Amino acid sequence: MRRQESFHITRYARTYDRTEGKFLIDIRYKVKTEVTPRTIGVAEAFGIGVDDFRQQVIYDNVTLKIGPRDIVYITGESGSGKSVLLREMEKDLGAEAVNIDDVKPDQEKPIVETVGRNLDEALELLSRVGLNDAYLFVRRYRELSDGQKYRYRIARLLESPSQYWVMDEFCATLDRDTAKIVAFNIQKQARRVGKAVIVATTHTDLFDDLAPTVHIHKGWRRRLEVNYHPNKPDEACSLTRSLRIEEGTLNDYKQLAEFHYRSGRCPSPRKVFCLKRGDELCGVIVYSHPPPNVFGRRRVLKAEFCKLKHELSTITRVVLHPKYRTIGLGARLVKETLPLAGTRYVQAIAVMARYNPFFEKAGMQRVAETRGDRTLQEAVTKLGELGFKTYALASQETNLNRLRALSGEELEKIRDVLLKVSQGYYKRLKASGKAYVRKEEYGRFITEASAETLAKVISRLAVLAQTKAYLIWKNPASQLT
Repeated sequence: MRRQESFHITRYARTYDRTEGKFLIDIRYKVKTEVTPRTIGVAEAFGIGVDDFRQQVIYDNVTLKIGPRDIVYITGESGSGKSVLLREMEKDLGAEAVNIDDVKPDQEKPIVETVGRNLDEALELLSRVGLNDAYLFVRRYRELSDGQKYRYRIARLLESPSQYWVMDEFCATLDRDTAKIVAFNIQKQARRVGKAVIVATTHTDLFDDLAPTVHIHKGWRRRLEVNYHPNKPDEACSLTRSLRIEEGTLNDYKQLAEFHYRSGRCPSPRKVFCLKRGDELCGVIVYSHPPPNVFGRRRVLKAEFCKLKHELSTITRVVLHPKYRTIGLGARLVKETLPLAGTRYVQAIAVMARYNPFFEKAGMQRVAETRGDRTLQEAVTKLGELGFKTYALASQETNLNRLRALSGEELEKIRDVLLKVSQGYYKRLKASGKAYVRKEEYGRFITEASAETLAKVISRLAVLAQTKAYLIWKNPASQLT
């Protein structure tokens, strides 16, 4: 028979001084064991009174001072009363507090559609909680793992206008490395926007990354320890302390290539560097020889290409394992390897520079932006007029579904659109290994292409038409020519 107890609160009191941010909490209760043959046996064996009420004190006139910009870390064993404290504080705070359990996710839309006021803000919020893989951005909430769902709800919490963010069982479902990264980013975001965080968890390993101003450790019964700390968070996540950068090979890039939005063939590398934590490969940067024609370069480098190709490198890949994103490692990987590239200048042409300025944080200078030439933009516009969703052109599957629904005459219009793109893009649209693709060759390729091939070409067109930033770095000891 299951042992049952009669629960009776003998004293329950709490007050909250909103002006001074003071909480006074006093909670006591009595329990009485139900009389059964087995509970009587326990009483006889251990000499306890079955009929007597036993008084328990959870909080004994506890006074806590918590302000609207504090980071509060409540720790303690399961069953010690952490959640009780969290609930009572939340009741006092009322509409000023928002609880992660109150977040009601949209199950059907891609998650990038359900957070933030625009794309840039959505990418920033999702990245801050570790949902920073391009393929995760377009998944629905119901398609996420339990840990990913928890991080998504935190992202929604971060955009709440409420002053206090409340989370019980904080990061309990995450692996400990990810938990530290999430804790670091939450406190960083809260401090940046002037919000308070109140979390409760059994885990005590988040102290360095959460950097609490108030640490409450709840022990059994009335045991309680409260410590107040200066508001001086560490500038870096604790995981970064054990990371190192060393020279690598193309094989290192191949190990992480699947995590790059352009996971195909990488240009021949000049130098490769790795970011490692013990034996774990956390990130890779690839420096390659420069292409002959790049927008923006002539604004800062006037020398002929035959000279520049020996003095200039191009960053062609920067890849971080998704677990290690959002804690400044992209900027660190670039900054610490720029002087090791072996050339006077380093350039980067990047789409992600619009959303994440890690190149600039690493010391590179943004020179120009481009969306490709007029023919690319006209092609995108024409495809939209022919029924394609211009925001989804990068999706081969979406393109193929649309192409299969077209008549023969409509397909010819699509081919005509692709044939009008400038010749300088033929090589990349055809994905040819040749240095140069003639107009006649490209024409035959488009004319004879299957629907599947056309879907790929349109996807490549979408990438070429994206807004890209051109950035440059020069060795401090050199002067621009």
